[in-house]
Amino acid sequence: LHSSGKVIKCRAAVAWEPSKPLVMEEIEVAPPQAHEIRIKIVATGVCHTDLYHLFEGKHKDGFPCVLGHEGAGIVESVGSEVTKFNPGDKVIPLFISQCGQCRFCKSPKTNLCEKGWASDRYDVMSESDTRFTCKGKKVLQFMGTSTFSEYTVVNEIAVAKIHPSAPLDKVCLLGCGVATGYGAALNTAKVEPGSTCAVFGLGAVGLAAVMGCKNAGAKRIIAIDINPTKYEKAKIFGATEFVNPKDHNKPISQVLHEMTNGGVDFSLECVGNVAVMRSALESCVKGWGVSVLVGWTDMDDFAARPIQLIAGRTWKGSLFGGFKSKDGVPKLVNEYLEKKVKLDEFVTHNMTLAQVNDAIQLMQTGDCIRSVLSVALQ
Repeated sequence: LHSSGKVIKCRAAVAWEPSKPLVMEEIEVAPPQAHEIRIKIVATGVCHTDLYHLFEGKHKDGFPCVLGHEGAGIVESVGSEVTKFNPGDKVIPLFISQCGQCRFCKSPKTNLCEKGWASDRYDVMSESDTRFTCKGKKVLQFMGTSTFSEYTVVNEIAVAKIHPSAPLDKVCLLGCGVATGYGAALNTAKVEPGSTCAVFGLGAVGLAAVMGCKNAGAKRIIAIDINPTKYEKAKIFGATEFVNPKDHNKPISQVLHEMTNGGVDFSLECVGNVAVMRSALESCVKGWGVSVLVGWTDMDDFAARPIQLIAGRTWKGSLFGGFKSKDGVPKLVNEYLEKKVKLDEFVTHNMTLAQVNDAIQLMQTGDCIRSVLSVALQ
């Protein structure tokens, strides 16, 4: 059904206010303007960052909104000036844009981009402008994407065109969690062959980091989580050992130092907890240890003793795995199709968009790695 140039009425899960369940509503999605693409969302993952905005960040100016930023779909129509996308193309909307023109896009050192919500609206996590309305009210587009809707409108600088045979209910995970963890190990930590790695937190991002360490050739990959059921999953992705901090009456960093003759070469914090960030840094070996912050949070300060860094450790952060979004995502889709990157193994639950509150609850209890919601019919 091609309704180019017309408003589309469709179903979406609306977050009217913080800490409240999402509500299935009929929303209006305006046609794409110049350089914009209207996308039919076929599948979306539920990521912890959606929960972060709803339950932790809770910035009042960030509501009402449609959450969801880990989706995949099909181009429904394109606005004027769009030349590289056509109706019917399979695409992944991106929460980090890649305009190709700004000083960050032109630098090989970073995947940040000066365009888009992320440049100055980290607190509310959306642009002030939106193509959504509901019951006469403006509804914000979370992270510029809003995949908890049957249709969304995204600027072409934040859309990746992907392989036509890609299964959308799997590759949607490359829109956030899997790309984030996998790239944090490969691009940011730059894990080396034969090295020893520790991954803190075994949700989708942490498991993807484990996979990144394995694909980079790490010899030992120590998976760390307070939920022992996560170890079997971690093994599938390449973990060689598992440590539950609750099994020990000394700091986890000390446990790791004893296991590794003074600390690991690379550690990745995939929780978004400042206390765990400190543990991850202190678990690194002096002289060359590298610790990467991967979990998203902007609530608290982190802390560490200066001697940790003076002694030669490096502390760094990673956003979307360091991948330039429009360049990186189509390549990751191809790597999945070539069986170099796992995706199916992350999906523990398949549901519909109407069950989004159940999926959120599953994630809060830690009983799932990824729930994938079917949104619009393909």
